[in-house]
Amino acid sequence: MKPVRKRKKKTGIRALLGFGLDNTDGHKRITTGEKFAIFGGSEETHERITETVVKTFEELKQRGKPLEEVEPPELREIIEQSRPR
Repeated sequence: MKPVRKRKKKTGIRALLGFGLDNTDGHKRITTGEKFAIFGGSEETHERITETVVKTFEELKQRGKPLEEVEPPELREIIEQSRPR
């Protein structure tokens, strides 16, 4: 019987998804990028989510890490820091 090899675990994060649920004007807002998609929301909410995602990817670039290599706790920290105040 062959020994079982352990594979290096990847986070599995391939893209970021953002959902805004406060749309009341009937406008369908969708913004996509190479590794993200944002759906719905009021104009203000959609802009805030978009700004957060853009800043998140800028921070990942500064750290020299692609999205796929970031562990969920670190990504959560980056997203929190990237949110508009």
